Amino acid sequence: MTNQTRDYHVQENQHRTRLDRFLIRTTDGVSRTYLQKLIREGEVTINDKITKQPSYRVQHGDQVCLTLPEPRPLDTIQPENISLDILHEDSHLIVLNKPAGMLVHPANAVNVGTLVNALLAHCRADLSGIGGVERPGIVHRLDKDTSGILVVAKTDVVHRGLAVQFEKHSITRQYVAVVCGTPTKTDGTIDAQITRSRRDRRRMTTVETGGRHAVTHYEVLEVYPKFALVQLALETGRLHQIRVHLQSIGYPVAGDAIYGGEQRALNDADTVELRQALVRLKRQALHARLLGFVHPATGENLTFSAPMPKDMQQVVDALQIL
Repeated sequence: MTNQTRDYHVQENQHRTRLDRFLIRTTDGVSRTYLQKLIREGEVTINDKITKQPSYRVQHGDQVCLTLPEPRPLDTIQPENISLDILHEDSHLIVLNKPAGMLVHPANAVNVGTLVNALLAHCRADLSGIGGVERPGIVHRLDKDTSGILVVAKTDVVHRGLAVQFEKHSITRQYVAVVCGTPTKTDGTIDAQITRSRRDRRRMTTVETGGRHAVTHYEVLEVYPKFALVQLALETGRLHQIRVHLQSIGYPVAGDAIYGGEQRALNDADTVELRQALVRLKRQALHARLLGFVHPATGENLTFSAPMPKDMQQVVDALQIL
């Protein structure tokens, strides 16, 4: 393999954005920390000139070029002593609360700071091998900037048992999100096929035919001026499913830079407190707060919940005083 070069053109609505933030929004599967490292090492040019300042503000019309070094072999993934918020652990599986900003497994040029690195240190060799060397124990995923509950398998038998439950849609998965706009119905179902966008490979999009079947149920919990707090349940688990489904009906997740929720939320923020909370959020306001399944080894029905993280709660608090 060779180094990858990615070229970007700064749009008008990206004018004066920090270089590192511009790149994290346009480069899929790469952490902000790693991008800052590449910038400082001279792997980024703007209008053919090397720029080593992550805080540099890009200008409308700038041509930005990023060089991604050849990824290291996956067998070089190293254990890292990263703190884990463990909700349950036994000899068969682990249930944990993943923070926003953490990749679940190595992707592209990133093989440090992921959940897998943390699990390798915590579990040593006690992880299912079905996912291969790059995804030991990983049964399902959350987007990097989505927080919430995940279950990890320690054995192949339990991995298969959990995978069957996911395939049969018998696992309970409940999310909570702050969305832009106020839905006209208090609840509903979004049944729309999903496929990758041809215009922007980082995005998914809904299509009438030719995509993957996807179903999301939603219930409006609270309505605020120009925003709402929504609970969501998944029947299927497609990439970006909740985010693209909500965007498709006109209510993108607040803070979602890829699906239009970041700028819209900032534009609709009517108070300084709300705008500040949205700026601090730095991600989509989406949290996987409940996971329920049958333990494949014991047959016990298990349900776990995780409270809304502080960054999202601050947005909700700011909305409640409107």
